[in-house]
Amino acid sequence: MLVRIGLLTDGGYPYATGESRLWCDRLVRGLPQHEFDLFALSRSAHQEDQGWVRLPHQVSRVRTAPLWTPEDGTLRGSGERGLLARLVTGGEQSYGRRDRRRFTDRLAALATAVCTPDEAGTVAGAGPGTELFAEGLYGLAELARERGGLHLALRSETTVRILEAASRARGTGRTVRSATVPDHLAFAAELERALRPLSLDWYDQESLGAVDLCHAASGGAAALPGLLAKRFFGVPLLVTEHGVPLRAHFLAASDTPTPYGAPVRALLAGFHGRLATEVYRQAALVTPGNTHVRRWQQRCGADPAKQRTVYPGMAAERFGPVGEDGDAGGPDTLVWVGRIEPAKDLIALLHAFAEIRRAEPDARLRIFGAPAPGEEGAAHLAHCRALAAQLFPDEAPGAHAEGVSPVTFEEIGGPEVPDLAEAYGAGGVIVLSSVVEGFPVSLVEAMFCGRATVSTDVGAVVEVIGGTGLVVPPRNPKALADACVALLRDPERRARLGAAARARALELFTVEQNLAAFRGIYLELISHTPVRREADTVDAHGDPLPFATPPEARLLGHWTQPGAHLRPPPDPESPAAVPGRAAAPGTRLQDRPGEPEPQHTREPEPEGVCAAVAGPAGDGDA
Repeated sequence: MLVRIGLLTDGGYPYATGESRLWCDRLVRGLPQHEFDLFALSRSAHQEDQGWVRLPHQVSRVRTAPLWTPEDGTLRGSGERGLLARLVTGGEQSYGRRDRRRFTDRLAALATAVCTPDEAGTVAGAGPGTELFAEGLYGLAELARERGGLHLALRSETTVRILEAASRARGTGRTVRSATVPDHLAFAAELERALRPLSLDWYDQESLGAVDLCHAASGGAAALPGLLAKRFFGVPLLVTEHGVPLRAHFLAASDTPTPYGAPVRALLAGFHGRLATEVYRQAALVTPGNTHVRRWQQRCGADPAKQRTVYPGMAAERFGPVGEDGDAGGPDTLVWVGRIEPAKDLIALLHAFAEIRRAEPDARLRIFGAPAPGEEGAAHLAHCRALAAQLFPDEAPGAHAEGVSPVTFEEIGGPEVPDLAEAYGAGGVIVLSSVVEGFPVSLVEAMFCGRATVSTDVGAVVEVIGGTGLVVPPRNPKALADACVALLRDPERRARLGAAARARALELFTVEQNLAAFRGIYLELISHTPVRREADTVDAHGDPLPFATPPEARLLGHWTQPGAHLRPPPDPESPAAVPGRAAAPGTRLQDRPGEPEPQHTREPEPEGVCAAVAGPAGDGDA
């Protein structure tokens, strides 16, 4: 069964750089029986300049638009196959009195929901703020679709006045109430950027109205077009999240320096929280990448009945040769693989390795990775190198010999370690020391390689490892050292854990299981919403397609109900069986026994109603 999928991405596929790019590409290429329309939001001019990846033939068209704001304030984007996809702005023309009233009412509803939290004890997604946010969001979307100019109105003085009134209303928090005019100006700019997808020209029968299913590769901005496609055309929405955008927003606001004060951060948190709740509420199905994400979604109002965990697929073939060798790595070598940044907590690992060296003097630690981009990443790498040199000074065996440190910092791609699989194969134990982690990709790669692992209990680590490795508390160098020493001293245990880890990874985390899951999900969602559009019943020249509409669609009435010869005999006490007694409300005239069925007593039902019940001809149970 051919399904036309509208794949919604934010800062990723089909661009050459970005999040979820590899996963989306594998999904599109792995399901060639379906047709994909890509609707992508870009995050920067640099990302757009890097170009796209090479797209497969099942991608019929691509529409893109920017979420970043150039210095000159212009909006630009590329459309189908590189053509411009303009934003519906409405020019500089201001709204009339009626439209200004619509804008004011809808924005006031949205701002009130953002500024006013639900009462304590209210179930997420069931409070009055949820309906108020939805009223404001969809009202602004309808205004942008009909009149345009929304992004200009959101940067106007009227917007600032509405935000100021909402933040000072009764029931708002102390932090929000303390917002000043500069805070409202900053939040208005961020709100305009976040709501920019409402002004796109994607919401017509030729774009999102033509797809059978919208699949958002993440929540947040990527899911906004899917919400409007459901609102305007009834297209079901599927949301996949390998991480939680709301959680990432909280972490970014607390860990990185921002030019915004506490009131702006509180307003942004309120907006993103309300948006996440609305996305989960309207989605036909939500597929978290792990149980850790699933719990976050439920706290934001996701219905557990509409959640289905689908682990992200990873290519296992590249790790096959190393995994089949068994415990062939350095028996006294610990290996750490990842991006060198504070969240990975290499500082704790180095202190733990000092304890390990006291118990096992021949132990080595090989760190494979590159620093995080920017000056902060380079500074953190330099700090880790300095700490390693301080803890483990080069000790030469003689006066004329050169000392060698037991800790090395290496990058993958050199002659000794040409690829990622060789890095994992270089050690007997793989260590993960993070304090913040979503889905631990490096841990799964180590499992594919058949290596025993020692990990900190963060994110989805426990769910991924499933008893095939050792897990210790984060920020605890002593516990991390004890676990590593236990595995270094027991090669048989290392081999058993490595084999079990490889078997678990091949069962749960391959590309094949991921594709099989979404193949079934697509067909399941389409079977529940068998919508047939007029565009599907005619060809490119406007001529009707043979067998596009089943013959049953021409029948009057509900043809799926049993015929007269299969219906039970009428109740003699029923109003329809007693002459002169009025029939019950809703009784159809042709259902009355003993009376001939009148001809043309009511208007025929539209073809789409019966066609939706019957489904497309030749599709069977799909």
